[in-house]
Amino acid sequence: MQKHIILLVEDNPEDEELTLRALKTNKIGNEIIVVRDGAEALDFLFCRNAFADRDPRVLPALVLLDIKLPKIDGLEVLRRVRAEKRTQNLPIVLLSSSNEKKDVIEGYKGGGNSYVRKPVNFTQFIEVIQQLGIYWLALNEAPPR
Repeated sequence: MQKHIILLVEDNPEDEELTLRALKTNKIGNEIIVVRDGAEALDFLFCRNAFADRDPRVLPALVLLDIKLPKIDGLEVLRRVRAEKRTQNLPIVLLSSSNEKKDVIEGYKGGGNSYVRKPVNFTQFIEVIQQLGIYWLALNEAPPR
């Protein structure tokens, strides 16, 4: 049976904690894997280095990808994921505090499925995560793998 995991790619510990709390508050029971930079995200998705023993058939049901990341930025992660046949259809939501139009444009040009700004207010953040969970994990029909 396919595991329905969420990959959270977030380098900011406060934003990571906030996202995890919001997922828990909204009773999103999927397994959450957290990686903290772009290189680690690619290693997880492509089963390399620390994740070499991971089953490559198990892909996340959803990737929440920050764009301002150390080592490899989120937009480059997105480009590399979309370039690989095995991962090209992964649902990827760019979840960023950036309100720069160029980031939004580049996110969509790179193949992001959605671009969501992180609200500063916790109550609003919980609502955003709830809506993401409902849409991407319950309503959205993902392509067959």
